[in-house]
Amino acid sequence: MSKVATRFAPSPTGALHIGGVRTALFNWLFSKNQKGTFHLRIEDTDKERSKEEHKIQIIKSLKWIGIEHDGEEYIQSQKIEDHIKIANELLKKGNAYKCYCSAEEIEEQKKRARQKKLPYIYNRKWRDVDEKNAPKDIKPVIRFKSKIQGNFKLKDLVQGDVEIENNTIEDFIILRNDGTPTYNLSATVDDHQMGMTHIIRGDDHKINTFKQIQIYQAMGWDVPKFAHIPLIHTIGGKKLSKRDNASTLDDYSKIGIMPDALRNYLLRLGWSYQDKEIFTLEESIKYFNLEGIGKSPSKLDMSRILSINEHYIKTINEKDLYQCLDEYCKIYKEEIRDDKETKVKSSLSFLKNKAKTLEDIYNNSKFIINNEVKINEDDIKLIDDKAKKIISEFIKELSSISNINKENLEPLVNNLIKKNDTNFKGVGQPIRIGLTGSKFGPGLYDIVMALGKEEVLKRLTKIIPQN
Repeated sequence: MSKVATRFAPSPTGALHIGGVRTALFNWLFSKNQKGTFHLRIEDTDKERSKEEHKIQIIKSLKWIGIEHDGEEYIQSQKIEDHIKIANELLKKGNAYKCYCSAEEIEEQKKRARQKKLPYIYNRKWRDVDEKNAPKDIKPVIRFKSKIQGNFKLKDLVQGDVEIENNTIEDFIILRNDGTPTYNLSATVDDHQMGMTHIIRGDDHKINTFKQIQIYQAMGWDVPKFAHIPLIHTIGGKKLSKRDNASTLDDYSKIGIMPDALRNYLLRLGWSYQDKEIFTLEESIKYFNLEGIGKSPSKLDMSRILSINEHYIKTINEKDLYQCLDEYCKIYKEEIRDDKETKVKSSLSFLKNKAKTLEDIYNNSKFIINNEVKINEDDIKLIDDKAKKIISEFIKELSSISNINKENLEPLVNNLIKKNDTNFKGVGQPIRIGLTGSKFGPGLYDIVMALGKEEVLKRLTKIIPQN
């Protein structure tokens, strides 16, 4: 058997869809598990909609989630002449024919099908007609001469045996009347020339597979094995589309979902191995197989993505976590300055507490990253006369402490609670607002120790000037 080779073949007409990422992941993992190769083919033959920026985004997105292709990208538009050559070979072999139906005729056929509530299938008018009788004013398309007798059974590596009546496959166009090849011809020729052994893609491609296999057979080429994976649906059960929120990798990276977490989630979205939930990259490659892919659509669950992301945040090495946070802030927020790096790093143990995303960690870190504290109007109202008195007393008590730690802070705060006849919130909330700008956030002691005595006194004195 040939060495396993798979491919992912996106069109650069928009941002990479999350369903496409999962398809790429399954192809990549299968190839790596089988010690094979994984290739990236850019299907850019739609010149009006294909953009270089989308191609760059596709490659960048795959790399971000850990998928790197072997060799150079295969650019479909550079192979058009090969596709046209095969169309003409099929024509010469009698496996294709020129169709001279006008656009009006085709539209009339479609109209009649709609009236009868039947799927449109071209009526094969020119299948066996001598070209001598062809109209001179119509430029023909070339149609593949599909089989019209018997059934065909596809041995799908995910769906099992899938059988179809051959006469339900229309004589599909392989060359348009402007001489350009269509998807089914181009994809088949490319897959053959690239030496693909397995085609793993969404189950919305099943009808294309039946068409493409006939091209393989007509050309006498080895037919690859096919696996059709169920599509991803929204939590409401509808097919996920590019119009849905959180449908591209950028939608996840910008809120601080980590690539390892999202890759783990997509791996388990429609695939399983025993009862295991969390997989390292090495484990993903080791255990992945096509037998573990389910036959039913999977629902995209944001709460589950956040849960897995939280797991990674809690368990990842804090040095690696800081690198992820630093990169995230550079792209989506603000760069963490060098003079703040040490404080943020040393505070990660509590900054990541209850954080589900890198954005949560960033929000928890803003009191360290920003030199100026901005307090919103609602929180300023909480700094009443009693709160100001507590802050003033806290400043005096803290000024007399040389080494700040929890052992020193705890009795200081307890003393203020008792002295002012209040509770921990009564003391902690106004101080937290003065130090961070918000009544929400990390614990009071963590905030004070993270900022250090000098910065704490500086910030609180701005609110309660000392005589």
